[in-house]
Amino acid sequence: MDNPKDIIRTLALEMGFDAVGFCAAETSDQAKADLAEFNRQGLYGTMDWMHTTEDRRADPKVLWDGAKSIIVLGMNYGPDYDPMDRLTQTDTGVISCYAQNKDYHDTVKKRLKRLAREMMARWPEDELKVFVDTAPVLEKPIAAQTSVGWQGKHTCIVSRVFGSWLFLGEVYTTLALEPDAPEKNHCGSCSSCLDICPTDAFLKDGQIDARKCISYLTIEHDGLIDPDLAVKMGNRIYGCDDCLAICPWTKFSKVTTEETFKPRPEFREPDLGMLVAFDDETFREFFRASPVKRIKRHRFIRNVLIAIANAKRVDLKDKVEVLTKDDHEVIAKTASWCLTHLDEV
Repeated sequence: MDNPKDIIRTLALEMGFDAVGFCAAETSDQAKADLAEFNRQGLYGTMDWMHTTEDRRADPKVLWDGAKSIIVLGMNYGPDYDPMDRLTQTDTGVISCYAQNKDYHDTVKKRLKRLAREMMARWPEDELKVFVDTAPVLEKPIAAQTSVGWQGKHTCIVSRVFGSWLFLGEVYTTLALEPDAPEKNHCGSCSSCLDICPTDAFLKDGQIDARKCISYLTIEHDGLIDPDLAVKMGNRIYGCDDCLAICPWTKFSKVTTEETFKPRPEFREPDLGMLVAFDDETFREFFRASPVKRIKRHRFIRNVLIAIANAKRVDLKDKVEVLTKDDHEVIAKTASWCLTHLDEV
C-alpha cells in the first residue's frame, strides 16, 4: 500500500472517521462568487466573520499558501430516531440531534490531530494544518469537490451512505495528493428540504438567508427574535433538523456508533417547565460539555419561552411571569411577549 491516499484513508477509517475524500487546495469560481453574493446581501445576519474573513474563506491558498491538497473527513452522527417526531411533543423542547451530547468539535479535532501525527510520522517533510468549522474554511463546497458527497439544496453535504448526518473536518497538507472524482449531485428535482423550512429561509437552491433560519435564530442571534419568526419556531429550542431529516437520502443513513454523539437521556425530551426555571448555575451544569452551553442562559431561556408560547403552556404562566422581572433584558421582554400569548389562550 504505497499510495499515500490509500494509507491516509485506511488510517482515518481505523480512527473512527466514516468518510474520507481528497481534493486540491482550491475552490471553484462559483463557490467564491456564491460566498461574495451571500455577503453582499448581508444574509449572514450578525455573523460578521462571514464577510471579515471572506478572502481566507474563499481561497485555501490565502488561508495557507503552502497547502497543495485538502483531506476532507466526515463523522456520522445519524440519530436513532426521526427528529421530526419530536416536533409534535410540545410539552418538551427539541434540541438539534447534533447537540444532544458532547461538543462534536472536540471529538472531531482530537481525531484530526491524531491523523496529523500519523501522517507526519510517515512523511516528515510534510506540513499540515487541521480545521473543524471554527476556522475560515469553505468546508461544504470543498467537501463537494471530493467523493464524500454533494452539496444539497439545503446547503449541507449529502452522502449516499450517511444522508445529511456528517460532521466535517479538514486536513490541509503540502502533500500533492491526487484529487477524487467529485460525487455527482443526486438531488434531481426534489425540493423537500426547501419546502419543509418553517420560516422559508431558503431563497433558492443552495442559498439561505441565515437571518430567517431557526438554527441561526436559536444559536447565533443574540437579541430579541422577530415575533413573526418566533411563532414559526414551534418547540425548537436549539437548532433545527427539518431540512436534513426530510431529505430522501436520509433513509439510507446509519445510526452513529460514536458514543459522544449518542443522545444523553436528559437531552432527548427535556420538559419545558424544568428548563424555563434554570438559573445560570443550573444551566451551565446541565449543559456541561455540551455545545448548548455556549449560547449562554439568556439565549436559551429566550428560546424556551418562545416554545412555551407556541405550545400554549398556560400551566407555566407563573414561571413565565417571574421571568418578566429577570435581570437580562432579552429574557424579560421575551417573557412579557410569551405571557401575552398565554393570556390569549
